Amino acid sequence: MAANQASAPSLVSHGLTTCEGCAMELIGRAMLEVLGPRTIVLTPPSCSAILTGYGVETGWRIPAFQSNLENIAAYSSGIRVALEVLGKKDVNVVAFAGDGGTVDIGLQALSGAVERAHRFIYVCYDNEAYMNTGIQRSGATPLGAWTTTTPAGKQEGKKDIVGMLMAQGIPYIATASAGYIDDFKRKVEKARTIEGPAYLHVQTPCSTGWRFPARETITIARLAVETGLWPLFEAVDGKVRVTHKVKELKPVEQYLKLQGRFRNITPEQVARLKAAAQRYYAELLAKEVEA
Repeated sequence: MAANQASAPSLVSHGLTTCEGCAMELIGRAMLEVLGPRTIVLTPPSCSAILTGYGVETGWRIPAFQSNLENIAAYSSGIRVALEVLGKKDVNVVAFAGDGGTVDIGLQALSGAVERAHRFIYVCYDNEAYMNTGIQRSGATPLGAWTTTTPAGKQEGKKDIVGMLMAQGIPYIATASAGYIDDFKRKVEKARTIEGPAYLHVQTPCSTGWRFPARETITIARLAVETGLWPLFEAVDGKVRVTHKVKELKPVEQYLKLQGRFRNITPEQVARLKAAAQRYYAELLAKEVEA
């Protein structure tokens, strides 16, 4: 498969105007290396709109469409139903949206599409803020992080969208990271086989909004996993499997200190993040044993 990927033309154009070191573009390219040309991709107005473009100008070399910000999952449902009517059941339908369009503005449409059990893949690239409109906080912005609307640091934690969708009974859900592309690709491959909705929540560090040098993108993504702040796991019909086990979690300070957005974080907030990461990771391991 690796040889075929190396020789195949990229399904995303080169020379796009994403930011230097953009993890969103990285996972978009990796995603299509797995799914191939029999894919329709949808994006909302967001950073990924740079890939979709306007009118006939697009960075995707496959059929692509830009939805409204609040209803990408509903658009995906409609396209899936149309493909079923046409007998084109082998075509992948992918919603490719950021955290703002997923955990906040698009949550109602996503929940509805999952409840209707339409077969599509939803990939949320989580850069933990509304980046393309000026780095405003979202429901996915972590505790203590600076944004232009939380200049002293966000006082609340991240919304647990993965837990919400698991509670709704989604047949396949997984977390992934731009720092572990092979793990991400394996999960995309599994998602395409699911007879129903599949959801991948991918951390995509943003050098522009997180305030770090672009060359550190992968380092920071890996540290999020190694500190337990972004554990990698999947759940099939509710059965959890941790896909990258960390023998000993690194101090969260190693992750936080590399990012300017945490320059005003308090010791109490650091302690809360550390305790939450350790507790959540232990809970995942316990669920895996039960499964």
